[in-house]
Amino acid sequence: MTDGVKKVWVTRARPGADETASRIEDLGFTPVVVPLLEARALGHDPIDLTGIGALAFTSARGVEALATRTLVRDLPVFAVGAATAKAARDAGFTQVVAGDGDVEALADLIARQGANAGTLLHAAAAQPAGDLVGDLTRRGLAARALAVYETIETDPGGVLSHLPNLDAALVHSPRAARALAAFLADRPTPDMRLLALSPAVAQPLAALKCAGIAIAPFPNEPSLLKVLSKAG
Repeated sequence: MTDGVKKVWVTRARPGADETASRIEDLGFTPVVVPLLEARALGHDPIDLTGIGALAFTSARGVEALATRTLVRDLPVFAVGAATAKAARDAGFTQVVAGDGDVEALADLIARQGANAGTLLHAAAAQPAGDLVGDLTRRGLAARALAVYETIETDPGGVLSHLPNLDAALVHSPRAARALAAFLADRPTPDMRLLALSPAVAQPLAALKCAGIAIAPFPNEPSLLKVLSKAG
């Protein structure tokens, strides 16, 4: 840890926020967990996977939401990154392949390995960050999406007392970035650094008055935490 950054705002939804907080605490930082988003499962009825040849997950929340609605665990699974792949394995899925951390890379992976898998089901958010199904369809693959959870914005007022002392904020998604930009629009934070998971996450933050925006070289949390470690 550098002398420049000590207290870090973790903006992502729980339970991922708590896992991130533990990781940055291990690095010597002080986490302030005030999520900008909250994930809620959609539906409770069993999901019929007849005709589905493979599953795609772009978040651990998608894994959790789908896993509670089916006992099927032997379909091939394509996960957006290592953390989502771990969630799928922890849920009992037995054939899991991890992508490199973003939707485009996941589409490339599926196109290489899943062309003969039949219809692919993307267990998605109600407002997905990317268009995985559209990308796969344009490549001639059979795919459809099922919204299994929704992400809603929360009131981050609980962070107000910490704002003057926050040295950095971690931002994991474009949706969270938009919420952060709206919250900070009339609350200049000239001493706070914003650390974004990807260029798409950084884009909504560009107009904010802050100490600077850093982007992880790869769209995954280990890369983001390396940026944090070097901040100062």
